[in-house]
Amino acid sequence: MAEASELQSIHERWAQDCTCELKATATQAVFGNGNPSAKVVFIGEAPGKNEDIQGIPFVGAAGKFLNEMLESIDMKREDVYITNIVKYRPPNNRDPEPEEKEACKAWLHEELQAIKPSLVVFLGRHSMNHFFPDLKISHAHGKLVIKHIPGIPTQYFLPLYHPAAALYNGGLRAELLEDFKKIPLALKKIAEENLKESSLL
Repeated sequence: MAEASELQSIHERWAQDCTCELKATATQAVFGNGNPSAKVVFIGEAPGKNEDIQGIPFVGAAGKFLNEMLESIDMKREDVYITNIVKYRPPNNRDPEPEEKEACKAWLHEELQAIKPSLVVFLGRHSMNHFFPDLKISHAHGKLVIKHIPGIPTQYFLPLYHPAAALYNGGLRAELLEDFKKIPLALKKIAEENLKESSLL
């Protein structure tokens, strides 16, 4: 598949060229993973301990919960693409710093341009605030945001709580499961909008 080889070359090039200071302490870069032709791309914040060891995003407890939520809407990991705004694990799983996000920004944006998803789902406030700095996750979660961002191949974004936060907060878990049901609805709405646009051409 052309998309798969394009993504692989993007990852290999950025693994060499990325100037993120976390490279010095991380085991390896954690590339995005999944379907290179996915309609949905999930973006988390940064790799954790398990991800750093295995080189795959969302393989720890939060990843297990993410898999369960995907099953709840009849999707599998193979259907979607999962990545992070920062490609290297911050020490002790601390929040990524603004300059670390900035250093990985072009890498993430190239990933999105290669995949051309219909919908981008933010997992947590860090990935949401990368694109929408003024939004608060407590207000924005579960609501479809429609905005054209130069260089980003979709205008449809859905902020959700991070699965890790839900593991520590039972109330958030139920809310996140409920919000997850909005993904198929958002895809249906996007498909209808695209159909309308193509009929106008």
